[in-house]
Amino acid sequence: MSWKIFIDGQEGTTGLKIRKRLWDRDDIKLLALAEEDRKNPDARLEMMRKADISFLCLPDAASREIAAAADKDLRILDTSTAHRTDENWVYGFPELSGSQRDKIKESNRVAVPGCHATGFIALAKPLIALGIIHKDYPLVCHSITGYSGGGKSMIALYEEKDKRRSLSSPRQYGLDQDHKHLAEMKAVAGIDFPPAFHPIVADYFSGMLVTISLCGRLMEKKLKPEELRKAYVEYYGAQPVIRVRKAEEKPDDGFMAANALAETDGLEIHVLGNEEQIALMARYDNLGKGASGAAIQCMNIMLGLPEDTGLVL
Repeated sequence: MSWKIFIDGQEGTTGLKIRKRLWDRDDIKLLALAEEDRKNPDARLEMMRKADISFLCLPDAASREIAAAADKDLRILDTSTAHRTDENWVYGFPELSGSQRDKIKESNRVAVPGCHATGFIALAKPLIALGIIHKDYPLVCHSITGYSGGGKSMIALYEEKDKRRSLSSPRQYGLDQDHKHLAEMKAVAGIDFPPAFHPIVADYFSGMLVTISLCGRLMEKKLKPEELRKAYVEYYGAQPVIRVRKAEEKPDDGFMAANALAETDGLEIHVLGNEEQIALMARYDNLGKGASGAAIQCMNIMLGLPEDTGLVL
């Protein structure tokens, strides 16, 4: 059987990546619009009606517009920010709770998580759910990503032959604490206040490392790193995509490279530090579990397929 898939906006970074990953699957038939119909809403809606699932790889406003116009029984996966905190949409993070996979499988509207938000939520949600920290804990999050996270324009900027000197250095942004992922980070993690968030883009193509720091004296349950690691293992269980690393699996050279999982779809969690200063780290590919890999994982679940079909783990 071939499932019919339509990618609305397949010319963008995420759309291109999804299309490339699905192209060689013999269980998938990709539907495509004629070039002249790419911006024709009627033609796009008609293609969505023909598809088993449609991906929206569009700017937020365009995603809201086409989703609002689409029939309620059409199955949509939105990769934009537009619907991630919309109560009428299911958040596309299967590992979020024991019931999240079923919600994704049964839904016609699934919002794919943001790349930075994926790592933060993977680390923060268990802390809240297990009562390890209180919902008003003053969380601080650092996240470093490759420049592919900025889409076509940023990729072109970094890959210019004579790029400006500042692009060779890591660059922190979101300086006004207004990053577009903050809303979902707060809502999905179940915290009272958004974290102080420090995203950083660096001169490499893809890969992401998200870090949350905990102070032992401020935790509701004062767990040592090894005890906290066990709590993550119990929370995530035998997940096919998320793995909690043992203490001895930290890098031998003492450096945690953000691009170590580039070109893969897995996410690994590290618990490091000591009893008072604990560093929680989520490492993955911003184009994998942080974007197209997560989208395909959700698509597989919605179609009733093994969720790791076509993933690189």
